[in-house]
Amino acid sequence: MGERPAGWRADLLAALAGAATVGAFAPFELLPLAILGPAVLLWLWQGTGPGVAARRGFAFGLGLFGAGVHWVWVSIHTFGHTPAVLATGLTVAFVLVLAGYFALQGAMGAWLARRLTARGVAPGTLLLVLHPALWVLVEWLRSWLFTGFPWLQLGYAAGEGPLAGWVPILGVFGASALLVLSAALLVRLLRPPRRGPVVALAGLWLSSPLLFLPTWTEPTGETHSVAMIQGDVDQDEKWRPANRGWILERYTRMSRQHAGADLILWPETAVPAFYQQVSGSVLEPLAAELRQQGSDLVVGAPWRGEDGYYNALARVGAEARYTKHHLVPFGEYLPFDAWLRGLIEFFDLPMSDFRPGPPRQPPLTAGGMEMGVSICYEDAFGGEVRAPLPGAGVLVNVSNDAWWGDTIGPHQHLEIAAFRALEAGRPLLRATNNGITARIDHRGRVAERLPQFQPAVLTTEVASRTGATPWVRWGNGPVLWAAVLALAAPWLTTRRRRRA
Repeated sequence: MGERPAGWRADLLAALAGAATVGAFAPFELLPLAILGPAVLLWLWQGTGPGVAARRGFAFGLGLFGAGVHWVWVSIHTFGHTPAVLATGLTVAFVLVLAGYFALQGAMGAWLARRLTARGVAPGTLLLVLHPALWVLVEWLRSWLFTGFPWLQLGYAAGEGPLAGWVPILGVFGASALLVLSAALLVRLLRPPRRGPVVALAGLWLSSPLLFLPTWTEPTGETHSVAMIQGDVDQDEKWRPANRGWILERYTRMSRQHAGADLILWPETAVPAFYQQVSGSVLEPLAAELRQQGSDLVVGAPWRGEDGYYNALARVGAEARYTKHHLVPFGEYLPFDAWLRGLIEFFDLPMSDFRPGPPRQPPLTAGGMEMGVSICYEDAFGGEVRAPLPGAGVLVNVSNDAWWGDTIGPHQHLEIAAFRALEAGRPLLRATNNGITARIDHRGRVAERLPQFQPAVLTTEVASRTGATPWVRWGNGPVLWAAVLALAAPWLTTRRRRRA
């Protein structure tokens, strides 16, 4: 890579590397960028103090999140009806907060490297051990702090490609660690001896396909027919009371056309009213009609409970439903409600007063299947998708990605859903309002999908599976503890040397 730049040139290069890393994710899926982008950052971090490392990490984060989650502006301005200037300010603030995680990672890495180098730890060891471990732990922090935003975790780029075999074992944090380790080995190749890094890279990437040889999960022998209804209702039209009739008529008509499927699935909040408002007049008569032809009807709808409102997926005509647990801040509930209550009216956000459902809910039974359900971006939180496993034979995600418009956001969301299927060794059914509706197989491959932005029905068959991948059995704990031990090991070994 030549002489390392300094000052603003290094910061600019870090920002460009972050922006380029977005190309590793859907819809671009250029996997080498998941190594090259972080490799540039690791190279720029070498030999720097905490302040400089924090600044360069911050620049990388600005590039990554500025290019990768700019679709937040569409949600705030186009559908939240916030003035463009204010929406821009809020989006910039959001990106600045996310970039702060890379600033924290850079500062911590430089601080640790300085002290461990003084204790005699070799720079090559620090490069290969310190940075993958810190990357994983900071990604983990980002996945839960302030309710969490695990978008663009590096490991998602590995869902399709040579490293996919590791995913059912190590999950997304393990995949991130392997990509950062690959980036560190690439940086290590810049100086001799080079044989070790070459052998390590080759072993890491060539061994992954062998990990698909074990059959982590097996088909139960039951195949079910499914019809997923993509209503394509404009977000600005959805919650107007005058439009309720034609929206329900569209979903009713499209469902009747596919009567006989074991499962007829509507997307998140497809019902433009509280479930109880239309259950007796529309939903239950339709479900009874469909049941006569062997179909179960499962719909996404706001649910009015005794203690508040819920975002729910319900089997019509049965006491079976899932209520969303991980709500979107400001979109589905208001943090610090007592102080910020006026924001709902200001931002014109409908249905912004939901309550969370229970953190652990049993599989939803419908269409002859035991389904592990997630609603909208809950599928970005692997631990929550894992909760109903291994009992569930099929994963289901219902979503309304209309909030993001015609941007890269829905493609990134589909990629995350596919990764969950690969981790769990389960097929995943994904029903959305206007895309991307899809069936994903148990290896995380999108087997069938509908085009975006048009009313359509995806008719397909899905085979339930049983068994558990190592990730389902153990979750993310082993990888996170391994990262902690990787940081602790150099301290422990140098302390022993000093005592000796």
